[in-house]
Amino acid sequence: MFRPEEMVKIEIITLSRFKDPLLTYLHESGAVEIRELEVELAQKDSPNEYYRKAASYSITISRLADFLKAYKKSAGGGFKAFIFPPERQKKKYRYEGIEKLIKDVEEFLSVVEPEIKAVESKITSTQTEIEKIKDEIAILELLAALNIDVEYLRHSGMVEVLVGTVEKQKFKPMVEELRKATEGRMAMASREMKDKVLIVFAFLRQDYEKANPILAKYSLERLEVPEGKGTPRELIPVYEGKLREREEELEKAKEEAARMAELYYDDVVFYQELMENERDKATVLPMLARTNMTFALTGWIPRKDVPEILEGIKKVTKGKAYINVREPEKDELDEIPIKLKNPGWARPFEMLTEMYGVPKYNEIDPTPIIAFTYSFFFGFMLTDFMYGLIVGIVAALLVKGHKKFNDGTYKFAYTLLWSAIFTMTMGILFGSYFGNAGDIVLQYITGNPNASFPRITDPLKDPMFVLMLALAIGLAHLFLGYSIGFFVRWKNGDKKGAFLEQFPWMLIILAVVLYAMPSKPPAALMGAKALFGVGLVLFAIGEIVANGSLAALMIISDFFGFVGTWLSYARLMALALATSGIAMVVNVLAAMVWGIKISVVPLGIVIGLIVFVGGQLFSTAINALGAFVHSLRLQYVEFFGTFYSGEGKPFNPFKSKREVSELEFEA
Repeated sequence: MFRPEEMVKIEIITLSRFKDPLLTYLHESGAVEIRELEVELAQKDSPNEYYRKAASYSITISRLADFLKAYKKSAGGGFKAFIFPPERQKKKYRYEGIEKLIKDVEEFLSVVEPEIKAVESKITSTQTEIEKIKDEIAILELLAALNIDVEYLRHSGMVEVLVGTVEKQKFKPMVEELRKATEGRMAMASREMKDKVLIVFAFLRQDYEKANPILAKYSLERLEVPEGKGTPRELIPVYEGKLREREEELEKAKEEAARMAELYYDDVVFYQELMENERDKATVLPMLARTNMTFALTGWIPRKDVPEILEGIKKVTKGKAYINVREPEKDELDEIPIKLKNPGWARPFEMLTEMYGVPKYNEIDPTPIIAFTYSFFFGFMLTDFMYGLIVGIVAALLVKGHKKFNDGTYKFAYTLLWSAIFTMTMGILFGSYFGNAGDIVLQYITGNPNASFPRITDPLKDPMFVLMLALAIGLAHLFLGYSIGFFVRWKNGDKKGAFLEQFPWMLIILAVVLYAMPSKPPAALMGAKALFGVGLVLFAIGEIVANGSLAALMIISDFFGFVGTWLSYARLMALALATSGIAMVVNVLAAMVWGIKISVVPLGIVIGLIVFVGGQLFSTAINALGAFVHSLRLQYVEFFGTFYSGEGKPFNPFKSKREVSELEFEA
């Protein structure tokens, strides 16, 4: 806790024939982050034909999976499936080498791919035909206004006939220009539509070359006249019959696709995952160094995983491997990948830390701290018992349903659950139950117009107390951050930075605390002045050392920057007041309509309940969102700004992704 996982460097050299089983073992164990190995006397490795086939088959199977997924009948879903998602069944595969796996995939594809591709081709071609027929029906409906046999609308012999539409304002000038160009040798029929004109032109073939540029100039949209005999109105039913036939064919093809999805989808996804993992394995090959007989790799591994991984490597290579495990050197500190290490209660909060950035190897991991401060600030801002209860119920259901997956939903819901507990606690302290609704109900039950729930204060009646409390919390939070920064810098050898950049603010904060005490004895007042003076002097010296000639400007800027950072904690009070205010407005609106009656029907009670429930749920959602965002801001901007860089490199292990497959692999 407070420190990342201890990492060590591992270096392995073994025979080339153990490459595939060793990479498979490391891939399945997911404990090593493989790094590129620079060796002058060896050459880089590269994927062989089997890995290249794996990449190709991965793409092929992904396409098959996408097609079948579109026709697979969904099993369940909805709100219940979101809260309690079912676990996907994993199918086992006995791994005996990539050559054997590729052979199994090829056998599977030889049976499945032709069947699926045939149905896919049938669906695609039928859909294309349906769209073409629909376009032809649309053209016939346009041509119906002319009532001319479609045979006459297609050119023949010495005459070129074309049909199209043009905008109304372009129609007359286009016709005039065509008549001049063809010297009147053309025939034309037209019908006006909404904003266009439907036209049929007949030109002598010798004049068509003259007319064509003019038609393009006026943007004539040409229509492909459908095949057939008779007027457009007579042909429309014929084409509609063709459309029905094709639609029936399409439905049969889709039924066949659904049958294949039921039959093959799970197997296709299974082999897709196997191929994607092999493709992932191939990505590290260029990081390896090899000779004719051997290959070498290097990477980082958590110290706690070393014994198990060493034992596995020895089994895979049958003891024929050189393995070196060493401590990181000083010049490698910035290269060490960071894996956070926290107790179970704080582990889901690592998500919040990682959203900002993981610490460097020689920095403090702030996760256990923000697990408390984030939840507390969230509760202070939302500060209503019933709002906290609503958020807590939803979060508890999500935690229960997603715990087995340990996914992002579980981690987020877990942080919300703790935040909801703090919200309910703050709601009790401030006596807020749907705003002042709790007091209204209590007054109605007791008959006492002044009855109210016990509270330390009412934020709406005494906002200054809440503001002072928020600023005091802000000072404590900043002092903690500067103290951590001082400790980290001092430990890492940056004593000057610790003494001139962190320590002055610690003294200034202590001085502010002493000066703000309600009863200030002379000794406390003198101590406050002394601490503030010493802190200010050290701060000024630090600015001079760091900024030289710009020190005077930076002293003013950074000092008031600190004041602004401190005052930023006033948002705790602002959001607490906003929550109480919105809740009270909802209660007032519900009370206004509560007594409305139509005859003897108490319509106001129904409307009032709708207003109350809908308004309070809306208030819960909007204020919870505000609390989430602003609580994160206080961590990322104000708190982290005092000591934390977040510039570490996250641990990215060489690890397989197994959702539907399980590899049986003997080390």
